[in-house]
Amino acid sequence: MGNLCVLDHPLIQHKLALIRDERTSSKEFRALVEEVAMLMAYEVTRDFPLEEVEVKTPVAPAKAKKIAGRKVALVPILRAGLGMVDGMLKLIPAAKVGHIGLYRDHETLQPVEYYCKMPSDIEERDIIVIDPMLATGGSATAAIGFIKERGAKNIKLMCLIAAPEGIATVQKNHPDVDIFVAAVDDCLNEHAYIVPGLGDAGDRLFGTK
Repeated sequence: MGNLCVLDHPLIQHKLALIRDERTSSKEFRALVEEVAMLMAYEVTRDFPLEEVEVKTPVAPAKAKKIAGRKVALVPILRAGLGMVDGMLKLIPAAKVGHIGLYRDHETLQPVEYYCKMPSDIEERDIIVIDPMLATGGSATAAIGFIKERGAKNIKLMCLIAAPEGIATVQKNHPDVDIFVAAVDDCLNEHAYIVPGLGDAGDRLFGTK
């Protein structure tokens, strides 16, 4: 079973409180989501292996450590996942960025992929799938499945807020995927919105209704 990691750092929790607030403007919301994504990236990359290197400081040679040739791809689920990418790129600037877009078929109720563009060497990369909200888990589960079909093996999922139902769905369908969240909320309502949540992340990011 993939691990569930709740990132309860005080800075993350403080900024998440502002993100939840309905009075927060789209401009502030975007900046806060980017900042929280950057802080979360610090923890999501904690298991990256290091290798020892030698550098020359202004004083003397020194043994230091660098990340050992890790190739990373960030894959936001469109559209809300886009709001978290820039914050992560500030810490992992060499990462490549893929994109995946899904919609739900009204008859079958199953997620359908309408857009998927991945780095050509996706099978060699550590993948971090990004979506602010993990509600029912349907979109995240489908996105991870589509990415696996393209050869990816090492995948993590990073979300701001999750419902217990969404966590359970992803863990059932992808037990090899670790999930990183800033908060686990109470439940889903009858419209599949996370309660208390933060509303529609895409609308709040981009100022739409």
